[in-house]
Amino acid sequence: MPAQTGTGGKVRLLGISKRGDTYLRTLLTHGARSVLMHTKEPGKWLQDIGKRRPPNVVVVALANKIARTIWALLAHDQKYDKEHVSLRPA
Repeated sequence: MPAQTGTGGKVRLLGISKRGDTYLRTLLTHGARSVLMHTKEPGKWLQDIGKRRPPNVVVVALANKIARTIWALLAHDQKYDKEHVSLRPA
């Protein structure tokens, strides 16, 4: 039986492409760097990745996470909610 390779109809979001909008990528990266420099209490995700990866990799990972958040808000026509907790489907 062949392996299932489909995505189940879900949109697959990859990293921030170097072939994409350079200006937007730069803004996301600078924004992520600013968040890292000015945050007083980094969340668990940031602390964990900061222990395992070099600083510039952490910046790009955070920029990618910000981009995914922006995409989700626009795709689902929602407003940002700081208290929102995302749950994985069962």
